[in-house]
Amino acid sequence: MAEETTTVYSVEEFDDKLVKETLEEVYDALVERGYNPINQMIGYIMSGDPGYISSYKDARKKISKLERNKILEVLLKGYLNK
Repeated sequence: MAEETTTVYSVEEFDDKLVKETLEEVYDALVERGYNPINQMIGYIMSGDPGYISSYKDARKKISKLERNKILEVLLKGYLNK
């Protein structure tokens, strides 16, 4: 009889991956529209105003689904490699 193993599922890892993928998609959409994506995304994170993000390729809708504090958490963890 084969031994069964349980896969450990981390909601935090899934959430972090979702945030990273969304930020990359929004970044790419802003570049395609000719914006400076870093400035636009910082404006959105700092103010919460979705007007900083183009609606092109649903970028505004995608980033609005994320909590801004979760975006900052993922960015800071990535920067500090933690």
